[in-house]
Amino acid sequence: MAINEEALCQQFARTFGGQEGFAGGKCVATINRDDLEVTIMGKPFSVTTSFSFESMDARSGRALCLGRVALLQKEVDGFAGAIIKQGITVSSVHNEWLFDQPSLIYVNIQDVDHPINFARKVKRALRS
Repeated sequence: MAINEEALCQQFARTFGGQEGFAGGKCVATINRDDLEVTIMGKPFSVTTSFSFESMDARSGRALCLGRVALLQKEVDGFAGAIIKQGITVSSVHNEWLFDQPSLIYVNIQDVDHPINFARKVKRALRS
């Protein structure tokens, strides 16, 4: 990524309070869910939520923005409702693991927007 994109990626991650990185040519911000103590098959599991952007249009500044949000079942309705109100698409709601305690639900989201606008909208929804 170019220096501009690196700075944008850092700002994107800071907006979420996450850690930035690059994977496959895209900016990825990762947030640890340290508030959750989860096990899979009795072993501790580090729960993370991640957001990314890629394919930025140089003229408009809009990019493909994606998210994979790890939630407890009781958090799903509030988050999904808040994210939809922000104009962001919920593309899937699913579990990924068997034998996880407590059970995690992952909500995938997507939008085409300026990455910082997307990050601010998602941050508002995460507070719901």
